[in-house]
Amino acid sequence: MNTEKIRVIAFDADDTLWDCQGHFEVVMQRLYDELTPWVDRETAALELFATERKNMRLLGYGVKAFTLSMLETAMRVSNHQMPAATINDILQQCYTLLEFPCTPLPEVEETLRTLRSQISPLTSHLSPLTSHLSSLVVFTKGELLDQEHKLQRSGLAHFFDHVEITSDKGEPEFRELCRKLGVHPEEMLMVGNSLKSDIAPALAIGCQAVYIPFHVTWQLEHHDHFEHEHMVQIDHFGQLLELL
Repeated sequence: MNTEKIRVIAFDADDTLWDCQGHFEVVMQRLYDELTPWVDRETAALELFATERKNMRLLGYGVKAFTLSMLETAMRVSNHQMPAATINDILQQCYTLLEFPCTPLPEVEETLRTLRSQISPLTSHLSPLTSHLSSLVVFTKGELLDQEHKLQRSGLAHFFDHVEITSDKGEPEFRELCRKLGVHPEEMLMVGNSLKSDIAPALAIGCQAVYIPFHVTWQLEHHDHFEHEHMVQIDHFGQLLELL
C-alpha cells in the first residue's frame, strides 16, 4: 500500500462505523423462534436467506427489503398458518431496525476526529499543511432515507465532506465515485468490513483498501478471504492511523 498517493478516504457505514448486522440478527432470531412449529431454526435461516437472495434484484438492500423478505418467509414456511398477531409482531420487530441506536464502534469517533484535523477544507485554496489527504467520505449502499437517518443518529456526519448512498457497490459505482470526487482510483482508500462490497470492487478498479472484519457478516456478503498488494487488514479501527 502506497499511502503517499491517498487523497480521499472512503468509509463504508454499516458494521464499519457502527453495528448494524447485530440488530438484524436479533430480529431474525425472533422469526426463527416463531417458525419452530413448522421447521427447525437452521431450516428457517436457510429459507430466509433464499427469500432475500430471490428478492435482491427487485428490492435491493435495506430494512424495507428485509421486512418484505421476513414476512414472505414467515407466510410461506408456515403454509400461511402463522397467526396474524404473530405476523404483526414480526412486522413491529422489523420497524425497530429503522430507529436502533447507531453508536459509533470503538475508536471510530476518535480516529475520524484525528483524520479530520489533518485535512484543510475542500473550499480552501491552500494545500493541507500536515497531510496529503483532501477529504473523507461515506460510501455505502442501501435505502436512501434509512442510510441518511443512521448517519444522523450516529453523530458522525460532520466529519465527512461527501456522502454517497447507492443501491449497490460494484466496480461501476466505485468508478463513478472517483469521477465525482475528481481523483484517480489509486488516490482513494476504501475502508470497510465487507470483502465482497467494500474491498474487492475497489481493488478491481485500482483503489487501495483497508479491510476491518466485523464479528458477524450477512450471508449475502460472504466472500472467500484473499490477499492483495494494495489491501491491508487491521483488527480495530484505530490502527488506521498507524497506516497513515
